[in-house]
Amino acid sequence: MLDINTFDETKIDWKPLPDPDGEPTEHVSMSFLNVDEKAKIIDILFKFSANEKIPMHIHTSNYSTFTVKGELRTYDTDGNLQSTRPAGVFKAGTPGEAHTEGGGDEDVVVYFSLRPYTSTDPIYEILDDNLEVVADMCFDDLKELYKEYSN
Repeated sequence: MLDINTFDETKIDWKPLPDPDGEPTEHVSMSFLNVDEKAKIIDILFKFSANEKIPMHIHTSNYSTFTVKGELRTYDTDGNLQSTRPAGVFKAGTPGEAHTEGGGDEDVVVYFSLRPYTSTDPIYEILDDNLEVVADMCFDDLKELYKEYSN
């Protein structure tokens, strides 16, 4: 019998998320769902490894998330746990504070709807250990990555 309550992540075409130098980011995979050129909205799945954190960053545009599988954990700049969002939790967010995030005791799959509404305004700013911006990611950057991964 098919269990319709189970999300099968093996059916997803996961790709590496490149870091600012173009190298695959450890502990992060991604899969584009939709790139809306007119509205400047990107819908994407991210998979973060269990008990790992992605690079420190700031959301610089509106977004929403829905935890599909596992548990999304968010940490402040000192590494303190800020929030835990298990599967089934939705959150709408606006630009905010520097943080990092990652999986709980298992890999987490999270749907992100990124809404910069322009081609060039940053969606994320990636930070170094001193919380200085080392790179940013805008709609056009993700659109180009989508095209690259679609070929």
